[in-house]
Amino acid sequence: VQLQASGGGLVQAGGSLRLSCAASGLSFSRHAMAWFRQAPGKEREFVAGISSTGGTIFYVDSVKGRFTISRDNTRNTVHLQMSSLTSEDTAVYYCAARLITTSRSVWDYGYWGQGTLVTVSS
Repeated sequence: VQLQASGGGLVQAGGSLRLSCAASGLSFSRHAMAWFRQAPGKEREFVAGISSTGGTIFYVDSVKGRFTISRDNTRNTVHLQMSSLTSEDTAVYYCAARLITTSRSVWDYGYWGQGTLVTVSS
């Protein structure tokens, strides 16, 4: 199983970025997907999750209204559209996968991507 995250970079506060995660080696349409992030010196935290069918989506409160998670089961990809970015969003962003239902817990995910760095300058 491979999860390849991309799209990170340096952006000014108030700007936008779109992260992508390409999955291979698993039955993508049977896996829930999520994005987590880890800022320097902090624990990895849940950001957004989407169920295998896309019918259930939820976000951490701090990104609601600014981030949108979506998936394309025909292309085995999941995206995280981020807008109105602040310095608090600076972190390494990881995509993760687990069967069927999504979860907010880092311990529930068996598959992880390598992470992509998002740096928001103020």
